[in-house]
Amino acid sequence: MAAAIWLMAAPQSARAEDQTSVPQRPAIMFNRWQEDWSVLADPRVPRQPFDEFKYIPLSDVDPYTYLSFGADTRERFEGNNAAGFGTGANRNQDYVISRNEFHADLRIASQIQGFVQFQSDFAPWKTQLTPVDQNRLDLELAFIALTEPVGDGTLKVRVGRQQFSFDLARFVSVRDGPNVRQSFDAGWLDYESGAWRFITFYSHPVQTQDQRVFDDYSSSKQTFGGARLEYKFSDSMNVAGYYANFTQADVRFPNAAGNEQRDVFDVHFNGKLNQWDWDIEAMNQTGSIGSRPIEAWAFGSLAGYTFADVKWSPRVGIQLDAASGDGHTGGRFGTFNPLFPNGYYVALAGYTGYVNFIHLKPSLTLHLTSSLKIMLAAAAQWRENTADAVYTQPDIPIPNTAGRPGAYTGSYGQVRLDWTIDRATSFAVEAVHFAVGNALRSAGAHDSNYLGVEIKRGW
Repeated sequence: MAAAIWLMAAPQSARAEDQTSVPQRPAIMFNRWQEDWSVLADPRVPRQPFDEFKYIPLSDVDPYTYLSFGADTRERFEGNNAAGFGTGANRNQDYVISRNEFHADLRIASQIQGFVQFQSDFAPWKTQLTPVDQNRLDLELAFIALTEPVGDGTLKVRVGRQQFSFDLARFVSVRDGPNVRQSFDAGWLDYESGAWRFITFYSHPVQTQDQRVFDDYSSSKQTFGGARLEYKFSDSMNVAGYYANFTQADVRFPNAAGNEQRDVFDVHFNGKLNQWDWDIEAMNQTGSIGSRPIEAWAFGSLAGYTFADVKWSPRVGIQLDAASGDGHTGGRFGTFNPLFPNGYYVALAGYTGYVNFIHLKPSLTLHLTSSLKIMLAAAAQWRENTADAVYTQPDIPIPNTAGRPGAYTGSYGQVRLDWTIDRATSFAVEAVHFAVGNALRSAGAHDSNYLGVEIKRGW
């Protein structure tokens, strides 16, 4: 009897063990070039429509050589009754921004990668188009990457048009908030060994034109490069620091103009411990603009506590940010340059930039289900220096605000809902009301309302 029971149970146990070893389909990632579709070489992986284009084998030897295609689309309705706080023309705008991307990914034996991604971005009904709103058809990414074991670690080299960001993307980002993302024509090298990672890079940021198709370009008139060192204390705690050099020709701020050269020093520390989480970053900038030396700084911090044992796992958060402005004394130039900021770090509305400001925002996040969360926040903002202007995203000064009395910029309320529909589809709604302070109101600005409704899907 015991032998019979064993004979009946053994096949089920073997099948269960075999099932647990089935590779999982990769998630649709923010950076599509990081996905590995070689798992589809395993016939046990469940198939979905069009998988024949996700994995086209070019060899049947492990490590595999294969070609993969993919696409992304993001549609967002935006309603804004006071772009630039209503200080420009066409203040009321209701429009759609539409981003569509298509990519091809060639992997050769887990060592060489060739990746190309095209973008086609439109902004129907938007009357004030900027370079980040529309790009009818252009090359977004086109690089060759090499991955090679070296010593006790892994060396990765990328050359070509690519995208990168650091940390929470306060100052170096892919610029995912607007319609047209930020790319770089760059060389990138990183070496990772154990808890350490070293990165060095040099780039010409890509400029968007949209006068015709395939006309985006980069040039030596703007450069960005540096070196970064990271250390992981654990899977949930990291520290990093980097030096970078940023240059651009013939720029103009309210209090200075000329060729700009900035030396950037940045430190970042983030982690989680029990129910606590935090993210802290500080940056100092020196150099020159025209004939004036630069001395500028910025600080950003997020912290929160999650009540994991309470219904909806509420997270209570606090955000404190600051960036220097210029005192207009004729000596050192103090206006901080946010470089390549994440447009939605403060709020998706983009009413204010990470320049000459102090920003305090408490928030409450509720996880209503495993796929649905809502964030409620109220914030207040001030100018760090009243001799300098109030700025909108990314670093555009509001006319007639520099030198006006009143440090208080205004306050805003924010509500955001995020819904992960499935592994490839997400939906979000964000609403912001900004009540302006006297410095903005005296410059002709008025209270502002923003609504964004977004759906995106990847294949």
